[in-house]
Amino acid sequence: MPVSVVIKKNTYFDSISLMSFSTQANNLPDINRAFIAMGTEINKNLLKDMGVDPAQTNDACASDLLIVLEGSSPEANTAALAEVEKLLTSPGQQEGPAVRCATLSTAMQQQPGSNLALISVPGIYAVREARQALLSGLHVMLFSDNISLEDEVALKHLAHEKGLLLMGPDCGTAIINHSVLGFGNRVRQGGVGIIAASGTGSQEVSVQLHQFGGGISQLIGTGGRDLSEAVGGMMMLDALEMLAQDPQTRTIVLISKPPAAAVADRIIARARAVKKPVVIWFAGPGTPPDDEPGLVFAASSKQAAIRAMQASGVDENSLDLHPLNWPLIHEIRAVLAGPQRYIRGLFCGGTLCDEAMFLAMKKYTDVYSNIHPDPAFRLAPRDPGRGHSFLDFGDDAFTDGKPHPMIDPSSRIERLLQEARDPQVGVILMDFILGFGAHEDPVGVMLPAIREAQAIAAAENRPLVMVGYVLGTDLDSPSLHQQCEKLTAAGVIWASSSTNAGLLAREFVAKTQESV
Repeated sequence: MPVSVVIKKNTYFDSISLMSFSTQANNLPDINRAFIAMGTEINKNLLKDMGVDPAQTNDACASDLLIVLEGSSPEANTAALAEVEKLLTSPGQQEGPAVRCATLSTAMQQQPGSNLALISVPGIYAVREARQALLSGLHVMLFSDNISLEDEVALKHLAHEKGLLLMGPDCGTAIINHSVLGFGNRVRQGGVGIIAASGTGSQEVSVQLHQFGGGISQLIGTGGRDLSEAVGGMMMLDALEMLAQDPQTRTIVLISKPPAAAVADRIIARARAVKKPVVIWFAGPGTPPDDEPGLVFAASSKQAAIRAMQASGVDENSLDLHPLNWPLIHEIRAVLAGPQRYIRGLFCGGTLCDEAMFLAMKKYTDVYSNIHPDPAFRLAPRDPGRGHSFLDFGDDAFTDGKPHPMIDPSSRIERLLQEARDPQVGVILMDFILGFGAHEDPVGVMLPAIREAQAIAAAENRPLVMVGYVLGTDLDSPSLHQQCEKLTAAGVIWASSSTNAGLLAREFVAKTQESV
């Protein structure tokens, strides 16, 4: 098929926009493959691996936009390019009454009351821009990735000295003064402040609080490496101090993927001194510490939300806790028989994958993942499923030069069909994430593949149980209810929380794992 390559010099779009453009372009008529990205060396090498002549992309640099189209004919490529041009200049990409500025200093002159900069430029420029913003007295949400650990530490030291937030790098989620930045959900305003070294983990706790009738004052992302030994939790500590002084915040929730032990101890020690209730959920395979006065620990995302509600003065008995459906569990156990003994989790959200994996590890020893903390149980992206396997398709190994699975489900669809062919698989577990920046219909776009997977198993006369969790609220578009209805119509069992999804999958296969 003919390949057309267009280089648009000095044309930058952030990664969320590029993900959306690529997804829409791949759905154009007579287009076999479309790739829209910045002209970084990583992306040019990826195109080379895809069979694109390097001579066609050599002139592109990191500040240039690459549009690569492979269609059924040159005419199809030309027509598709015209549609892509419309996407690039659509109303959603225009600022309307806002002012376009070429530099940060010009933007500050035009918007003198601004106090936060959201930075989403290629990593090679991001450190410079973040430093300039901090020196100008602006809080920073650093959406950009590909930033060295040394640069992160230096930026956070600078932010600390100036009493500012440096959220990131690779910070994808925040809610500041009730405005959603990056990925996030429409949630009720309230008195719970969240500080998180985890994007989907913070989203999950925020939507569970919403379902329980609570609301969010602030949601501050720190970047996933903040609680590493090298960074030392600098931003979580500073954000904790800020929320301790914030009159809107009455209860604080701290969230992280497994932190460095010494850093966790440092965070906990500082939390003890806060004169507001603090709830801590640090995901991991171990048992949380014992509760203390004013300081409680959660073993799961759902428990973190429940404990935040309790700390806010809400009686747990008044909450609809959505307990596990044990009659359904026993019914599914009776259906799954013989060799069908394994779970395969296919996730868009890294912390959601973590939570399901750690829940499985509490019961089974043969648990594998591309993000497993033990290298002996780690899977590479192309490794076949082994035992109970949990894959985070948002991990860098899957997204290097490709759209995030929250936007483009193609990698997950391929793996879903692969796992459906494995006669040892009894349960397939998936998440579907709603909200700003996500796919406009995350369940709908997966339905053809779900039906095909079900047909593969049915043709071999074996059951295949699918469990889905939709992360979102009734205020999101599409709404949580609409997406769950689609899952039900497709014969997918949907769970009310990330925690329940992991527990259901774990218990569904327990009949054949009772000796483990």
